[in-house]
Amino acid sequence: MINTTIPHPVIPLTILLAEDDFDDQELLHQAFLDIDPTIQLHSFATGKKFIDNLESLDSIPDLIILDYNIPEMNGAEILKHMKGEEQYDGVTKIVWSTSNSPYYENACLAQGASAYFVKPSTLAGLIQMAKTMLSYVKK
Repeated sequence: MINTTIPHPVIPLTILLAEDDFDDQELLHQAFLDIDPTIQLHSFATGKKFIDNLESLDSIPDLIILDYNIPEMNGAEILKHMKGEEQYDGVTKIVWSTSNSPYYENACLAQGASAYFVKPSTLAGLIQMAKTMLSYVKK
């Protein structure tokens, strides 16, 4: 008997990144592509651009990654903006920063972040962090 089932296409993960450091954008993007080349990552250099683009999307991203110290709206302010919006409730939100401040971490977790990571200083650490970030995605 011939198998006539049609395989379902795999829908790639969509990640939105609010990050003003171009090098960090590129390194994180490459780390995700090394893990899964189908991942679609879209980066925005300011909190305002991030929010404007998030609100104009036709579909909700699978993962949101926010730099804490981003211009115009920091990571905690972006989280606060999304917190009252029901359509973002199921989206995994992660903050990453160069700061290991417990105050920043607690502020982000209180506003709905699933995790707060300190940016690693090695490429191996970045790839491991990217894998950990993906483990939070509910898909």
